Amino acid sequence: MEILSNSTSTIPTFLLTGIPGLESVHAWISIPFCCLYAIALSGNSMILFVISTQQTLHEPMYYFLSMLSATDLGLTVSTMSTTLAILWFNAREISLDTCIIQMFFLHGFTFMESGVLVAMAFDRYMAICYPLRYTTILTNSRITQVGFLIIIRTVALIVPLVLLLKPLYFCKANVLSHSYCYHPDVIKLACSDTQTNSICGLIDLSLTTGIDTPCIVLSYILIIRSVLNIASPEERHKAFSTCVSHIGAVTIFYIPMMTLSLVHRYGLSAPKVVHSMMANIYLLLPPVLNPVIYSVKTKQIRRVILRLLITK
Repeated sequence: MEILSNSTSTIPTFLLTGIPGLESVHAWISIPFCCLYAIALSGNSMILFVISTQQTLHEPMYYFLSMLSATDLGLTVSTMSTTLAILWFNAREISLDTCIIQMFFLHGFTFMESGVLVAMAFDRYMAICYPLRYTTILTNSRITQVGFLIIIRTVALIVPLVLLLKPLYFCKANVLSHSYCYHPDVIKLACSDTQTNSICGLIDLSLTTGIDTPCIVLSYILIIRSVLNIASPEERHKAFSTCVSHIGAVTIFYIPMMTLSLVHRYGLSAPKVVHSMMANIYLLLPPVLNPVIYSVKTKQIRRVILRLLITK
């Protein structure tokens, strides 16, 4: 297939990339990808089903967990179609408009997940530091408001980011580095000035990761200080254990994201397969592992899931 460029078409068209150097075995590589997608879809759907149907789980912590599972489902679906289309049918072509739509959902759900993780950190802070005020502060209406604020912030940040791609002129061979459209990857191929796009991307990053990460760190500093004041070692261990799942979710979300950003910025000499694998790990790891972590570490959810599986 010839590499497409804008010199042959008024509509910019890009070529997505599967696993570089392993094109001949894409069909075999699709098997583990299908398994991971199946785990992500079934695991997060199970979490949502369990929380929605079990009255005992209608508590702030589990409402936030359901938000996390919903964003993980969105992340999975937003890239699954293009990734599997490449691995199964070598369908690499994607128009700029389709690319923008995919970026809207891909980056949108990423921003939302970051916001949900901050809300979950605040939930743990309130539960451990102010247990008597926990249910009076985190009411159902306030949790709903938090959810709407996360969505509003996401839309306000993502709409300018993707719309600024429309005026760009692409004159090079438009081969993207990943199996999905990733904003830094797309603007790198533009022949026109992308300074405004880069500034908008930096602002978005500052208003999401730049704010959310310090908020999460601050929450855990306050949690640790509060827990260390507890005299009983058993109570101290119990308080810390309620945070393990959330710490795991934060780790598997932020570390791959930061690593991918560093690879894009400083790893230009790295093999293309490294870029490709990091990009897939970045989007697949949280949706696959979050349901596993919360199912294993949260006794209430584990008990309900086992009961459902045994009765069936």
